[in-house]
Amino acid sequence: MYRNKPFVFTFCLALLFVGAMPSAVMADEWDKATKLTFSEPVEVPGLVLSAGTYWFTLADGDSDRNIVQVWDADRMHLITTILAIPDYRLQPTGKTVIHFEERPSDSPEAIHSWYYPGANYGEEFVYPKTKAARFAKQTSRPVLAMPDELPADTSRIKQTPVKAINPSGEEIEITEIVATEPLVVPVEAPANSLPKTGSSLPFLEAAGLMVLAVAVALRVAALRIG
Repeated sequence: MYRNKPFVFTFCLALLFVGAMPSAVMADEWDKATKLTFSEPVEVPGLVLSAGTYWFTLADGDSDRNIVQVWDADRMHLITTILAIPDYRLQPTGKTVIHFEERPSDSPEAIHSWYYPGANYGEEFVYPKTKAARFAKQTSRPVLAMPDELPADTSRIKQTPVKAINPSGEEIEITEIVATEPLVVPVEAPANSLPKTGSSLPFLEAAGLMVLAVAVALRVAALRIG
């Protein structure tokens, strides 16, 4: 399953957006701990982060959804827990990349996704349905969405149903917009080459016919000599 990628670059403001420029410091690859400093307030699912320094870490990961934690500058206080869906990119970069949602000039920029340096997979944030519907209408593209009311037990956040909201406000399946696997393009072998996985049966049949023809010719020659 592979989504139509261009909208990410068309409708999301990439790394170093002028209004909320983040600076990043890497720490641990195990939890993808990244220290981010924002020059202006930014929005994440559930709240707006004031301008300042934060740690983003990946608390839990599997094949279809992840948990991102946002900590204070000292990484001592957990500020919020975010549900995210892994999103594949073809070309990883050597630095942290933050994509922002396109927003009105009087609103804080909302983080769309976070990519750790060198990683093909990033974390696309899932917003509450009401907010996601607003983003979808503003950006004219589908946005990941979850129920406005989350379970009180944050350990169960991974069981939260996730859909996507299109610009008209309708729910669609997330497989229509999220890339969880790399695109595989089949490569055709040249016409004059035989794939390594090709069957050897045609070759054996041809060799058998050649041996039979040689045997007949030798038999005929032997009869003439006799």
